Amino acid sequence: MSEADRQWGARLKQARIAAQLSQKQLGVQAGIDQFVASTRVNRYELGVHKPDYLTAQNLAKVLGVSAAFLYAPEDEIAGLLFRYGSASKAERAAVRKILERLPGPPAL
Repeated sequence: MSEADRQWGARLKQARIAAQLSQKQLGVQAGIDQFVASTRVNRYELGVHKPDYLTAQNLAKVLGVSAAFLYAPEDEIAGLLFRYGSASKAERAAVRKILERLPGPPAL
């Protein structure tokens, strides 16, 4: 098991706890069969298995976070993504306005 898998699982667990959902509730709401939902989410959180990207997106949607939060390579970035996901529309607009002043990647 890689450090990235452990980190991904820890982020999933953080978001699940913040959303006040059990492993089974999260899995079922994300479209995982109810008979294996708890076990699968547990395995994801432990880093034993990693879901395909579509399943990760479904889990993130249920948790109210961006899938990017789960995959962020740095804790600082993950923290910002988590907070941005829980921000109001007005707060998001204010953040975007600040960030738009910074240079971005060149257009393709």
